[in-house]
Amino acid sequence: MHRRQFLGHSALAALLPLVGGASGAMAATAPAVAANTAGRLLPRPLQAGDTIGLVSPSAAVDERLSLQLAGEAMQALGFKVKTGEHYASRRGHLAGTDAERAGDLNAMFADPGVDGIVCVRGGSGAARLLPLLDYATIRANPKVLLGYSDITALHNALLSQAGLVSFHGPIGAGSWNEFNVDQFRRMFLQRELMVYRNVPSDAEDELVPRRNRTLTIRGGRARGELVGGNLTVLTALAGSPYLPEFAGRILFLEDVEEAPYRIDRMLTTLKLMGALDVIAGFIFGECTDCNPGAGYGSLTLDQIFDDHIRPLGIPAYRGAMIGHIKEQFIVPVGGQVEMDADAGTFRLLSPVFRGA
Repeated sequence: MHRRQFLGHSALAALLPLVGGASGAMAATAPAVAANTAGRLLPRPLQAGDTIGLVSPSAAVDERLSLQLAGEAMQALGFKVKTGEHYASRRGHLAGTDAERAGDLNAMFADPGVDGIVCVRGGSGAARLLPLLDYATIRANPKVLLGYSDITALHNALLSQAGLVSFHGPIGAGSWNEFNVDQFRRMFLQRELMVYRNVPSDAEDELVPRRNRTLTIRGGRARGELVGGNLTVLTALAGSPYLPEFAGRILFLEDVEEAPYRIDRMLTTLKLMGALDVIAGFIFGECTDCNPGAGYGSLTLDQIFDDHIRPLGIPAYRGAMIGHIKEQFIVPVGGQVEMDADAGTFRLLSPVFRGA
């Protein structure tokens, strides 16, 4: 789904204080969080037989079958399923009113019978919920939350306001292919210290694989806490207290159906707010269907990364299996990693679950 969220000059004027986290009156309500996983709030681990709560915090599904498939996928993974009261609702393109969607999410965190939360889909609208979430209850009941795309708004709010590590990865109604199921089991059930290395596809009739390839922007290694998600959703949080700190972090990004000029504009926003100047490393996933439209021409993505990322002098690469793709990594937002831009890999340095 296209997301067309434009940032006004007034929002840009408010950005600079946010590079270091929440500011002003809102900062007083946000917890102090250390810059490493040991200082983060870790969710309880999952095990087979647990109950997964399915919620729809963003857009409504196109067909009811998607809801059925999401539930069946969780059951096939070995879980019981509890659905949010309004997860099948619709108000315009949204899965219910803001109060209904936020209420479902708050209820899942508060419910002692729910062990983890999976978002049915992304789309648009999660950012509308951020002032309505009960962060005190979330801090008191840290649980796994899984989703991507528009769920980026929730990941960043949970990290900045509750210090909670959450997980950027497949949605409930998405593809649960062999790769994604393997990622889920290794992350949540076996609780591995994951190594994220692309699996090149050799399904095509090519001498060398062309899909799932990484490309080094600038070589080197870096360590830091992962922050980021969908580029459009992340930059739309500019001027709000819901962005995490960027200093010393590894920034990961992805996007879909955005023309290169828009990618350039959003990276420019991150540059103007000071975020790019303080990160320790940069990982870009896939920019799916990010093709230039008709007109006088377009910068290429290579040129855009050369303009914005290469001059930073930090380890950086693109092509990680993150984003709007069938096979995707499950990435802990707030987890400590080491990245190797020459190899096109990153790995977890410490557990991201309580007691692991």
